[in-house]
Amino acid sequence: MTIIEKILASHCGKDKVVPGEIVDVLIDVRLARDFGGAGVVKNLQANNLLVADPDKTFFTFDCNPTGSDQQYASNQQKCRLYARENNITVYDINAGIGTHLAIEEGIATPGSTLVSTDSHANILGAIGAFGQGMGDRDIAAAWSRGSIWFKIPESIKIILKGKRPKLVSAKDIALNLLKKFGADGLLGYSVELYGDGVEALTLDERITISSMATEMGAIILLFPPSHNVLDYCRSRSFVDFNPVYADSDSMYEKTFEIDLENFFPVISLPGKPHDVVPVKDVMGTKIDSVFIGSCTNGRVEDMNEAARLLKDRKVAPGVVLKIVPSTDEIWNHCLRKGLIEIFKSAGALFGNAGCAGCASGQIGQNGPGEKTISTGNRNFEGKQGKGEVYLASVSTAMASAIAGHITTKDAIPQTPSVYKVSAGPAKAKTVSDSYLPEKKMILEGKVWLIFRDNIDTDMIYHNQHLAITDIKQMGQYALGNLKGWENYPQKSEPGDIIITGKNFGAGSSRQHAVDCFKALENHAILAESFGAIYERNAINAGFPVLTYVNLGELELENRDKVILDMEKGTLTNSRNNKTIQISAFSDVQKMIYEKGDLLMI
Repeated sequence: MTIIEKILASHCGKDKVVPGEIVDVLIDVRLARDFGGAGVVKNLQANNLLVADPDKTFFTFDCNPTGSDQQYASNQQKCRLYARENNITVYDINAGIGTHLAIEEGIATPGSTLVSTDSHANILGAIGAFGQGMGDRDIAAAWSRGSIWFKIPESIKIILKGKRPKLVSAKDIALNLLKKFGADGLLGYSVELYGDGVEALTLDERITISSMATEMGAIILLFPPSHNVLDYCRSRSFVDFNPVYADSDSMYEKTFEIDLENFFPVISLPGKPHDVVPVKDVMGTKIDSVFIGSCTNGRVEDMNEAARLLKDRKVAPGVVLKIVPSTDEIWNHCLRKGLIEIFKSAGALFGNAGCAGCASGQIGQNGPGEKTISTGNRNFEGKQGKGEVYLASVSTAMASAIAGHITTKDAIPQTPSVYKVSAGPAKAKTVSDSYLPEKKMILEGKVWLIFRDNIDTDMIYHNQHLAITDIKQMGQYALGNLKGWENYPQKSEPGDIIITGKNFGAGSSRQHAVDCFKALENHAILAESFGAIYERNAINAGFPVLTYVNLGELELENRDKVILDMEKGTLTNSRNNKTIQISAFSDVQKMIYEKGDLLMI
């Protein structure tokens, strides 16, 4: 078996599991953040569910670790009160990013399982553990039952050969891989990384690379634990553990051999993490701000590299530099080692530990027309504010902050660029009223054809509205950040069916991106493929999502009426009576749909 097959088999009471098999997986660590945590509490209380094992259950307030937003502050307090009543540990606003804390505090260990409302819970692949981001219903079910259903994914092996070039960082490795595989090249796969280049990676570097799994569409990027990683985990853990490694005869769907020597410093252009180009292609582009941090690059090694480049230098005039470590332990490292003094003397803003601007809840947001270099893992339009966000390594980001324009650490000029102000218009918001669809196995409705690939969750439902927990209020924001479809709530009619392209719902674990369509009484969404977390969220919410291979035979036109048979897996165009085969409901999907919700089973 592969690594993920072994981990999941050991957590579902089976000697062996195979790809495609649906199993009930015991979850060792169950996290909920301040984003999503209030939703988890709401689901538990509404369904009179108890917490199965408080010792394995945690709140982590990392999205807004300043409590600076009233709705976030309210949700945090709801979680605190629930935690007090149920003896649940809270890693409060002073602690840092939950997935990092799980590793740092020894809560998660190699071979263990973890779920969180964080879509980057697959960071746990850095220590050879299984981590998965899930929506509010999933987490509530895991808290109350201790386990959750999961489909065993196919596995892919990537072998990184050769020696890493001098200027190439772990973030550059992740972005080079993203350039090769794109947003959906690894969609739905568990990926194992091997090779001499992998063996030499530190834990911090493994965390950086693992954190980009979601952006590649992968379930997880798994590193076989090295001796150094095992020593770190054993020094932190209160329990004994056995690391998990793949069998020598394990079966992989695909194997890729990639030469590290062909990698080079790269940067993601604004709007798409996978739109990766060499840094030299955009060298000299004037910037307004730089953000260093997030779950991808907020580690000790990242802080040390930032300080090394910034020592005895100043941030370019007019450029705003924001630095946020991922945990309070790393924050204190910066204090003890004099890094904060270096940052502040150079003109940087240094924040308390957390996700920062990547989660729209702390320092890191930008304004209209602002050009930002971020060390985060996402730069979807609107994700980190109203401006443009480039993704890069700490070295490239810090060098650019000093230069005032995009550059690499070996090309920092003596004189920085001159700052110029720019601005752009804000988007209007739309309002609408609606609620849930009727439950039938055969649905009829008119189609909206949105043939675009990689429509991410920020396009579907902007993160500035994530504090909303009332489903009735969500419909007005559906597709509000997708260009050309901002007025979808006004055009949508009850019973409508959306047909779209590949990797619909890429990105975060936000349940809102499903529930907004339920609020509009849309019947279903058909796509060539779905983001893994989005598909789970829809299934668990009882909202029909199905896949197709080719629609050409149907000769569909926008607003055609169709008949969707979810049990047989057919789609018929009522205008010409042509029918094609599509995916049908799995047993799990049908059961949840008929009950109306995962929590009603």
